[in-house]
Amino acid sequence: MTSPVPRSSQDVNNLLEAMTAQYGYDFSGYAPASLNRRIHRHMQSFNIESVENLKQIILKDEQAFADLLRSLSVPVTEMFRDPPFFKYLREQVLPWLATFPFIKIWHAGCATGEEAWSMAIMLHKAGLLSRSQIYATDYNEEALTTARRGIYDSPLLDTWQRNFKESGGEGDLSDYCFQRYGSLRMDRTLQQHITFANHNLVTDHAFGEMNLVLCRNVLIYFSRDLQNRVLDLFKESILPGGLLCLGPRETMRFSSVADSFEPVEHEWKIYRLKQGFQL
Repeated sequence: MTSPVPRSSQDVNNLLEAMTAQYGYDFSGYAPASLNRRIHRHMQSFNIESVENLKQIILKDEQAFADLLRSLSVPVTEMFRDPPFFKYLREQVLPWLATFPFIKIWHAGCATGEEAWSMAIMLHKAGLLSRSQIYATDYNEEALTTARRGIYDSPLLDTWQRNFKESGGEGDLSDYCFQRYGSLRMDRTLQQHITFANHNLVTDHAFGEMNLVLCRNVLIYFSRDLQNRVLDLFKESILPGGLLCLGPRETMRFSSVADSFEPVEHEWKIYRLKQGFQL
């Protein structure tokens, strides 16, 4: 069989419209090149010859739609991913968070949850977890199931331990997880302060009054218009003076809300919502 390719942008548009109408998932604002690549790979994996065929399949079969949804999401993450970023959080952001009586943090697009668990570990190490609440959200329910379970492959521990140390962590990461039958299970006491929830950045509403919002390496898959919509949603969700963390390849520059934020750390794309802007 020849490699399937989307025949026209209209084919893809029809597919996206069908997904929105039947399942409520709107991918119309995603960057076309990235979206087409993921659709192409999905069609190859499932031996589907055309986008029209793919559309008919997902309209008749919810599991087929779930398979496509999984292909369109990008759950690439790990514990303490980008250790220098987490070291900056540990040394510069956590002391600032400690000045608040209660701390609210939103990990938007959390995928399988490793970075939310990492945040909980850092907060515990700093003595702040007992007065913190982390909201970790994604539209991919399968990824969220993994995040909620907090069970991962044991071979990942060596990489995660290295990240933990490079981020300035003291002690041992294994203090917060245990190994059994080839898997790692995160300490359940951490989860008391993490709420994993389904949330679609494209269609759902803001989370209000956050001290810190992290959405790293998600916006790069969105069109400029959708980036603006999501950044506006973050603006509505952050307390004045609160922080927004984007991915290293993402920027607030040229966005519709750029004037509402001021840069805090250039390399790791951390921004502060100006005090003069009220929710």
